[in-house]
Amino acid sequence: MLKGLMHCGYTERILRKLERVITLCSSNAFVEGDRPVNDQPKGLSAEVSGGISVLENLKAIIIGAGMGGLTAGIALKQAGYTVEIYDRVSELRPAGAGISLWSNGVKVLNRLGLGKAIAGIGGQMDRMAYYCMTGEVLTDFSLQPLVEAVGQRPYPVSRTDLQTMLLHAFGADEVQLNSKCVAVKQDETSVTAIFEDGRQETGDVLVAADGTHSIIRSYVLGQQVERQYVGYVNWNGLVPISDDLAPATSWVIYVGQHQRASLMPVGGGQFYFFLDVPLPKGTESQPETYQKELSSHFKGWAQPVQTLIQRLDPHKTNRVEIHDVPPLETLVKGRIALLGDAGHSTAPDLGQGGCQAMEDALVLATMLQTTNLSVEDALKRYEVARKERVADVVSRARKRSNVTHGKEPEQTQSWYKELETEDGSRIMDAISRTILAGPLG
Repeated sequence: MLKGLMHCGYTERILRKLERVITLCSSNAFVEGDRPVNDQPKGLSAEVSGGISVLENLKAIIIGAGMGGLTAGIALKQAGYTVEIYDRVSELRPAGAGISLWSNGVKVLNRLGLGKAIAGIGGQMDRMAYYCMTGEVLTDFSLQPLVEAVGQRPYPVSRTDLQTMLLHAFGADEVQLNSKCVAVKQDETSVTAIFEDGRQETGDVLVAADGTHSIIRSYVLGQQVERQYVGYVNWNGLVPISDDLAPATSWVIYVGQHQRASLMPVGGGQFYFFLDVPLPKGTESQPETYQKELSSHFKGWAQPVQTLIQRLDPHKTNRVEIHDVPPLETLVKGRIALLGDAGHSTAPDLGQGGCQAMEDALVLATMLQTTNLSVEDALKRYEVARKERVADVVSRARKRSNVTHGKEPEQTQSWYKELETEDGSRIMDAISRTILAGPLG
């Protein structure tokens, strides 16, 4: 029979895989929805053209155990695939203190069965308010219309709590640390990750979730891409919720002098705070001087800002020079897909970096699970679904940053004036459009 199929145009590689499928069928190995449950070699992909079989039993290699890599691991596991996650670090420590997990990211977690878990660790954010630097209210409004428009509350959350939740859902013992991927290679049937210690791991698909400094990105693009300095430094951390800082269920932002000070409720009775200051790239600073520097930058600002600066723990405060990467021409190469910051490193000014990584994870798993031509074809469909979406977020975040941080001072002053007459509708409409453009609406 196989010789006859050869004359019908099937390649020798496809016929070899088909022969394995026929062998499994004849040995009664297919039960429960035609999925092989015994005698199935680990990672065997039933990738057969002509619609004979879907992509089953794939082995996925994920490089990076941040929120994007872990979410992808959970989604691919739920699709029935063998998943291996590797990370270069010896101990997982999330970058940054908190994340404003908007409703599109929460919807992905809901789809993955983690809705109750994220609700349990997320903050209760009912209102949003802007204040001028000296403390006068510019606008203060309920976020309930936004929730009703998009169908799901946002859940600001500490990054440590979020990563712990995702690790538990995937299986913390299954993440392989001390595994720095230094190169990748692929052929028509497989893809291999090469590690610094000489190990090699081969699978059917490789997900590059190795962050903004991604090594694999250069392979996918065929060239090095330099990150671009957005123009400001961000100090961020966690402090206990206290009425002398901000209302416990409100996201409060102070603006002025092209700077910003923000307090956002996350779980565990804490505020996630950040303070932005436009500074030249490479400005030196040490934790011992953070409070002195911030007191100088925010001299004359409202008392809650002064209280925040004095109350923060400098040794648990992150100081980050904000960079992004311009929208990329491609997100995939053969059996390799870029995901999260590796594919679209963005300024945090829309609060969408983590959400976009989660969207990536869901779309990638969906394309592999619901198409049956090849891994390469599924990844191309992933790219089509994600490329314009993430490019738009990167570009709009940069534009938002430019307005907030005084790249065009006249625009920034105009924005301050607009806030004085803002009733919340324009702000919530912009947030809603970003959320509803996601894969789950």
